[in-house]
Amino acid sequence: MAATDQQAPLWEPSPEDVERVEMTRYMRWAGERRGRPFADYDELWRWSVDDVEDFWASIWEFFGLRSSRPYERVLDSRRMPGARWFEGAELNYAENMLMGLAQSGGRDPGAVAVLHASELRPLAQLTWGDLSAQVAAVAGGLRALGVGRGDRVVAYMPNIPETLVAFLAVASIGATWSSAAPEFGARSVIDRFAQIEPKVLLAIDGYRHGGKDFDRSDVVASILAELPTAEYVIDVPYLHEAADSNDYDAERADVGAPGGEDPDGPASKGRRRLGWGQLMRLGSDTELRFEQVPFDHPLWVLYSSGTTGLPKAIVQGHGGILIEQLKKSLHLDLRAGDRLFWFTTTGWMMWNFIVGGLLSDAAIVLYDGSPGHPDLGVLWKLAEQAEITCMGVSAGLLASCE
Repeated sequence: MAATDQQAPLWEPSPEDVERVEMTRYMRWAGERRGRPFADYDELWRWSVDDVEDFWASIWEFFGLRSSRPYERVLDSRRMPGARWFEGAELNYAENMLMGLAQSGGRDPGAVAVLHASELRPLAQLTWGDLSAQVAAVAGGLRALGVGRGDRVVAYMPNIPETLVAFLAVASIGATWSSAAPEFGARSVIDRFAQIEPKVLLAIDGYRHGGKDFDRSDVVASILAELPTAEYVIDVPYLHEAADSNDYDAERADVGAPGGEDPDGPASKGRRRLGWGQLMRLGSDTELRFEQVPFDHPLWVLYSSGTTGLPKAIVQGHGGILIEQLKKSLHLDLRAGDRLFWFTTTGWMMWNFIVGGLLSDAAIVLYDGSPGHPDLGVLWKLAEQAEITCMGVSAGLLASCE
């Protein structure tokens, strides 16, 4: 298309809009830091590509990452694969999130951190104080079970607050997280989780989607039958939320009914099952503390789609994801008062992305359910009720709404 045939932009930010955004503030700060201002965004981008060490050091400094040990150098060499970033640094992803970045002055316990809703639950919220207390309890419970640094904890869980709390608890103790959405069948979950030999599985009883209830107890049993390394199962009541977590005896070995067939298969001999509430009681009155780990210590494991063979495990570390998500917050222009939403499940990396929104001063919004039930207005109603300021949905949904 000839330049003369190109349409003018449909919208451009005003000078006032440009002035107030976080990217402008960072550009000016970084320009002063290097002793020469940036003429425009293109020049900033070029600097980030040509001088990667100075750029990433500036992100660390601008946001004020919390670390118990400083890094010795930004990058040892540019060889790929094998480049090592921020060697010597020790930190914790969950600490930077729950305690706030070093330059932020800490979290306000009464400020809203998370809003959440689903087809089973009305809109509700967690403050930073609520979130930290629940993470401390679950982390304490996991430690009481002997779960620690380097162990893998996996979740067959939907996009609900319990999943977020469990992830942050796992991260805080230096264990490694992985999740799959409950609409996945047993084989899809096994193909992912069996590769990383988890010590703990968290699983819901079922979920509601499109107004229909889906019990997952048989699927969970099938998954456990092929996860022999899973020593503990944490049952999270969701579809039947009134279920009493005391139904599970923390001290018993779950080996099936006497004289009967083992419900989880032979692999479950000696396995223990606890309820979610029971896990939290195990860690009650535990102080929030954070295992300090190297910059590249595994934080979570994502997976490729599995279209060519088994899904391929993608390991991402505490420091790398922390600094990358902080950089992305510049593009999202997240600040206090904002509420970030993305329609996702826990089986997609956008769940990890939206969790990263909590590194900013914004709140995040979680939703579990169909985007088309009871009608195509459900997410727009959520946007109104939760006062969402940054909303991510698919082009397909927008086309359907149109």
